[in-house]
Amino acid sequence: MNNLLAMEVNNKLPTREVLVDALRTVYDPEISVNIYDLGLIYRIDVDDSGKVEIDMTLTAPACPVAGTLPHEVGRVIDAVPGVRDTVVKLVWQPPWSQELVSDEAKLQLGLF
Repeated sequence: MNNLLAMEVNNKLPTREVLVDALRTVYDPEISVNIYDLGLIYRIDVDDSGKVEIDMTLTAPACPVAGTLPHEVGRVIDAVPGVRDTVVKLVWQPPWSQELVSDEAKLQLGLF
């Protein structure tokens, strides 16, 4: 068995739950809430080869971490076992709003 095939047999694809757990370790530095519960992640797809594609947004187009936060997301997801490649796409539609924030994060932010 060649090395690539052996790697494919031994490496399971990451589950959505594992990817979400990884995303919850990334925080918006201005708001101190993780980006997943803040509602910044719009799409997570994993193909059969372990390539992960993520669509994410920011709270505002002029967000000061626009140049660094998508790279941080890619770095964190690349570290998840079974991930072979990560593509993070910054999108602006639909625009982010407070309705996208999880109830837990709303409590943390005092939005209730």
